[in-house]
Amino acid sequence: MTTKPLDAAPLAPPRTDTLPEPAPRITIRGAARTTRRRRLPRSVRRAAGPVGLVLLWFLTSATGVLPESVLASPVDVLKQAVDLTKNGELPSAIAASGRRAATGFLIGATVALGLSLLAGLFRLGEDVIDSSMGMFRAIPWVGLIPLFIVWFGIEETPKIALVALGVTYPLYFNIYGGIRSTDAQLVEAARMMGLGRFGLIKYVILPSALPGALVGLRYALSTAWLALVFAEQINADAGLGYLMSNAQQYFRTDIIVLCLAVYALLGLACDFAVRVLSRRLLTWRANFEGEA
Repeated sequence: MTTKPLDAAPLAPPRTDTLPEPAPRITIRGAARTTRRRRLPRSVRRAAGPVGLVLLWFLTSATGVLPESVLASPVDVLKQAVDLTKNGELPSAIAASGRRAATGFLIGATVALGLSLLAGLFRLGEDVIDSSMGMFRAIPWVGLIPLFIVWFGIEETPKIALVALGVTYPLYFNIYGGIRSTDAQLVEAARMMGLGRFGLIKYVILPSALPGALVGLRYALSTAWLALVFAEQINADAGLGYLMSNAQQYFRTDIIVLCLAVYALLGLACDFAVRVLSRRLLTWRANFEGEA
């Protein structure tokens, strides 16, 4: 018995279709060349605005567009700064204003921290404190100057009280908002891991509230110097406000502008210090720093 051999599988017919040829690559001369633009340092860019304003001020004063009776030139302001520094008036005025601002800030920050912790951590504290703070916040704190004079007289106390009041509101609302914005799931996870109330506050709630507290600190420091400008108009016998009051009587715009510039520089220095502090305390937090 013979077996018939199996037929071999027919070969597949050759494919006539082919893959489409890739489209020809078109290049435009000069488009492939990319040049990296050199960017100025951020410090130079940040200083460009103030320097430009000073140059514009100098040019308008030098050309007579801005009369000296309206606003003194930056050269005259600089001369007054040198003269008042040599005779000691400007350093003593800065020291007196600095003491008032520091004392008022410490009092206001202590009050704001205590109230915000009570209102943020406890519902009873929120019910009692937060509504009252919202009501008092609607009252212009500058309008309380006559009442402070009636209560505290015309010495140092009303000046410090006005600064403390101006500091309290931004710190309170930012710390309170930071505490209440803590992630509830993070709080529950911490409780499941066995953290007690003190550990929960120390390791979860307060670190979560720290960014808001630092923002409030920046607002509070700028408000402290703003409040001091108004406070030192109350029968002051020393400080930057005292220099401004005397200069106003004799229409000395150079001294007035100098005192305002010193206020601005002091506020800028405080803001820079808070920025440096924020970078150190918030290294654990990834922040969006803007597009390049």
